[in-house]
Amino acid sequence: MSKALVVFSGGQDSTTCLFWARKNFDQVTALAFQYGQRHYNELNAAREIAAEAKVPFHTAEINLFSRISPNALTDHSMEVDRMATENRPPNTLVEGRNMLFLTYAAIFAKAHGIDQIVTGVSQADYSGYPDCRNDFIRSLNQTLNLSMEVEFTIHTPLMWLDKSEVWKMADDLGVFEIVRDQTVTCYHGITGSGCGSCPSCLLRQRGLEKFLSGKKAVATP
Repeated sequence: MSKALVVFSGGQDSTTCLFWARKNFDQVTALAFQYGQRHYNELNAAREIAAEAKVPFHTAEINLFSRISPNALTDHSMEVDRMATENRPPNTLVEGRNMLFLTYAAIFAKAHGIDQIVTGVSQADYSGYPDCRNDFIRSLNQTLNLSMEVEFTIHTPLMWLDKSEVWKMADDLGVFEIVRDQTVTCYHGITGSGCGSCPSCLLRQRGLEKFLSGKKAVATP
C-alpha cells in the first residue's frame, strides 16, 4: 500500500496537492503547521478541507520564526509588501520555512511508516522565495534520506506550473469549487477570493482569470 504525507496549509496550492495525492496514493495523511502565522483561519480551512477529503489531519507547532527572523507573516506589526524589490525578496518570506516544514514532515512520516511526501511549492510562481526552487527541494530530499536512512521521495506536482495551470489541475481533479471557495491563500486570512489586493490574492486572481479565459476559448467554436 502506497502512503503519502501532504504538507498542508489549507491554501490553493496545498489543497490541489492534497487531492492530487488522493488520486495517486492509496493512503494520504495531511500535516499542517502552526508557526505563529497572522491568521488561524487557514488552519481551520485546512482542517475542514481534510475532513471533506476524508484525510486524517494533524498539526504541529513551530513557534520560533518571529523570534529569530522578522517577517510580515508572523510579525503583525509589519505591513505586507505588495511585491519584491530588486534588492530583497518580499517581507512575507519566512526564512527556512519550507526546509523546517519538510524536515518535520519527514520525521512524522518516518514515525508513521510513510516514505512519500507531497508539497505544493512552485518554481514557476515562486514569487522570490528561494526555498520554492526545484534545486532546493532535490537537495533537501537527499539530505533527509541521508539523515534518517529512509528513501523518501518529495513530490512537487506544481513545480513547473503557473497559477492558471494550478487552477486547471484542480478542475481536472474535480475540486475546482473547493479550491475556489474554501481555501485561504490571502495574506489577510480571508477565505476564497480573499482581499483582492495582497500579492498572494493578485497572483491567484490573475491565474484564475487566465484559466477561465482559456477554458472559455476552448469551449467556443
